[in-house]
Amino acid sequence: MELLCCEVDPTRRALPDPNLLYDDRVLHNLLTIEERYLPQCSYFKCVQKDIQPFMRRMVATWMLEVCEEQKCEEEVFPLAMNYLDRFLAVVPTRKCHLQLLGAVCMFLASKLKETIPLTAEKLCIYTDNSIKTQELLEWELVVLGKLKWSLAAVTPHDFIEHILRKLPLPEDKLILIRKHAQTFIALCATDFNFAMYPPSMIATGSVGAAICGLQLDDGDRSLSGDSLTDFLAKITSTDVDCLKACQEQIESVLVSNLRQVRQQQQQSNPSKTVEELDQASTPTDVRDINL
Repeated sequence: MELLCCEVDPTRRALPDPNLLYDDRVLHNLLTIEERYLPQCSYFKCVQKDIQPFMRRMVATWMLEVCEEQKCEEEVFPLAMNYLDRFLAVVPTRKCHLQLLGAVCMFLASKLKETIPLTAEKLCIYTDNSIKTQELLEWELVVLGKLKWSLAAVTPHDFIEHILRKLPLPEDKLILIRKHAQTFIALCATDFNFAMYPPSMIATGSVGAAICGLQLDDGDRSLSGDSLTDFLAKITSTDVDCLKACQEQIESVLVSNLRQVRQQQQQSNPSKTVEELDQASTPTDVRDINL
């Protein structure tokens, strides 16, 4: 009976493989191939005529909410956004098909990363049944063809564990950094300004922003200011100035999102003071309220 109970546990996840995490050849290979999976161009300038950046942000926010509500693996949402950006970089798409494309990208990403993938029927429900199951399945083949069936894309999440294992911090603090870095990665995925950034830079900048925001240097000068940036840049062979600019941009996106959240909260709870609303100003809280 105990064996049966364990086998049917729907939330069971695969554990990290230390043979992969502690082999620098894996990190090197990820850095070598990551640019293969970037969008070919800034598609709002040269490909898309009917879709605007704010529309991408809206569908990305919806996709994030679906992934969070369904408790998907952290990799699913950034991977789905990678598919969406790569498709939009090569195929002019009507705005009425954007949510359908987002649903298809989540469908494919969950198949690749989830133990129990999202179903076509469930995704159609999340669109208020504005699309039909058959339509989603037909578009799945279209997207696969345009992506040339190259679905194992490198995302920022692939670098997180490789970066964290090199930090001179105890496990409890690494857990906190990981959680906040994952939040930053999700925020970056919703913002088109990061679509052309290498995943390693987004991951490194997210870890740096998490450490600075949480103030976890413990008096270690190597984990503060420019020393931290230099330390992280060496791990992923990233240009120091580019990494610093990326981290500043990530922090700016967080501030902008927090400002929007406070405005929304003030509109819905006008009796609360700014100080009370500011108490929720952490990356984890931003993620929990489904930006």
